[in-house]
Amino acid sequence: MKSTSNRFSDSKQSSPSRRSGSRSATGAGFAQGPEDTQVLLEGRNAVLEALRAGRTIDKVYLASGTKDSALNRIASLSKEAGAVVVSTDRRKLDQMSTTGAHQGVIAVAAAHDYASIDDMLALADSRGQAPLLILCDEISDPHNLGAIIRTAECAGAHGVIIPKRRNVGLTGTVAKASAGAVEYLPVARVSNLTAAVKELQQRGVWVFGAAANGEQTLYQSDFTAPTAFVIGSEGSGMSRLVSQACDVRISIPMSGHIDSLNASVAAAVLIYEAMRQRLGA
Repeated sequence: MKSTSNRFSDSKQSSPSRRSGSRSATGAGFAQGPEDTQVLLEGRNAVLEALRAGRTIDKVYLASGTKDSALNRIASLSKEAGAVVVSTDRRKLDQMSTTGAHQGVIAVAAAHDYASIDDMLALADSRGQAPLLILCDEISDPHNLGAIIRTAECAGAHGVIIPKRRNVGLTGTVAKASAGAVEYLPVARVSNLTAAVKELQQRGVWVFGAAANGEQTLYQSDFTAPTAFVIGSEGSGMSRLVSQACDVRISIPMSGHIDSLNASVAAAVLIYEAMRQRLGA
């Protein structure tokens, strides 16, 4: 992730004034995904019962071109539950399947349940602290997301927010990379990250986007008020709409020949600067 490189910009200009205002499963229909230690639920009954039981499902793959009423029912329930539904070729389902009996549907279960933005703000309030949140914009590497969650928990942040699409979810690899932090730090998954930014702003949280061409550096910024950091992908940084929605874009000063930082490292720099400021306040 680029700091004063690509994804980090704007840091301290006059600080804005405060607003008002896992389990794995074994048995028929369950398998461990080979690529990312994801828990895969295969077959109509396995997926349907998981949805009915309220299990957190990240994504549901359905065979394309089918008019099967059972699969249509699964698609409907999946959307109601907030899962991303993907229509895909049966050959891909065959490749994904580890049981050989997917019946036209494979669901990817989250390694841990998701929280809500309300949960995060309530956690901050219960501690008597100003909220400190991290929003991940299209972070696709599970090790990066896991490292961000780990750092955020270690620093006493109140939550991490990720989008449903184009971002890795709470997979087994993410849980492992977090070194267990997913058990303690709330992680919320939202349909629209830009809308989440605006919601936080309406609730009194200042949103700082990490960007190479930031208006100010992190050392010019005040993170003692309710704060949220947006960390973009290493390849392209924050998406345009998310970047535009931020209150300030901040950068991390760079002095070496390499002008970028890994996304999780950049997040750590920002999080610990906020922690330093708050400890000294």
